[in-house]
Amino acid sequence: MNVNQNSDLRVNLQKFAWLSIVVSVVVFGMKMAAWSVTGSVGLLSDALESTVNIVASVVALFAIRAAMRPADATHHFGRGKAEYFSAQIEGFMILFAALIIVYTAIERIINPRELESIGWGLTISTVAAVINGGTAMILLRTGKQHRSPALVADGKHLLTDVWTSVGVIVGVGLVVITGWQRLDGVVALAVGLNIVVTGVRLLRASTSGLMDKALPDEDHLKIVEVLQRHESETVKFHALQTREAGRERFVSMHVLVPGDWSIQKGHDLSEVIEAEIKALLEHTTVSTHVEPLEDERSWADEPEGQHRWI
Repeated sequence: MNVNQNSDLRVNLQKFAWLSIVVSVVVFGMKMAAWSVTGSVGLLSDALESTVNIVASVVALFAIRAAMRPADATHHFGRGKAEYFSAQIEGFMILFAALIIVYTAIERIINPRELESIGWGLTISTVAAVINGGTAMILLRTGKQHRSPALVADGKHLLTDVWTSVGVIVGVGLVVITGWQRLDGVVALAVGLNIVVTGVRLLRASTSGLMDKALPDEDHLKIVEVLQRHESETVKFHALQTREAGRERFVSMHVLVPGDWSIQKGHDLSEVIEAEIKALLEHTTVSTHVEPLEDERSWADEPEGQHRWI
């Protein structure tokens, strides 16, 4: 990807981050209005979760800006991992919001209150959920398309907010049907616990990225297929290692060829392999190390955990 393309992508992703911020602010205002007319703790918990969305969206914007900056003298591999930090912050914020919701729900279960103007509250909350859902789908699709952990995390966060709203709407509706006021708090409690699960999953995924987890199996299979096409009695491969940093993929391997090959011939083979892998996997940096096939030392430097790939 050249400089102009990278700049265009950076601007494009930032537009979606701004979209998330604007939608989060609008939805928060709508949910606060729904709570103010009903007094429902379920709707209040839903609104509180949206405050986290605002902060998380701002964090995602700054993370995307940092991640899209090119490599330099102090960041040789770029700043792609900045998006994982954003995802981690969102995970912790989701957990924080869940704790607030659980606390508020328990208080309302102990001290139930009669709800007011339920029709207006449910209408406002439903419209807010629809807006959130549409935005979440856009962020998830764009994040996956451009391999942006920050946008994917933001989309999942908004989608969690949608399910929170759905749960709260159902809970308030059941209060109307059954007349049992404590049901408002019970549903809010269930929603809070469900959000805890979402936050934990997001933290696990972002931590894996920070710990240089290998590429997904489907990416590995594409790499192996390329190597198998070139493997023969005189050409072997080992020490395949992979990792990802945001949208960027990194692949390294050893190429074992006959010792009497010229440097040019070994280099040409490496160039072909690198080009084929990059054609299958966008945003990939491939590093190859050519070694003599007959030298025992060439086979003694294979890292643990790589044998299953080749």
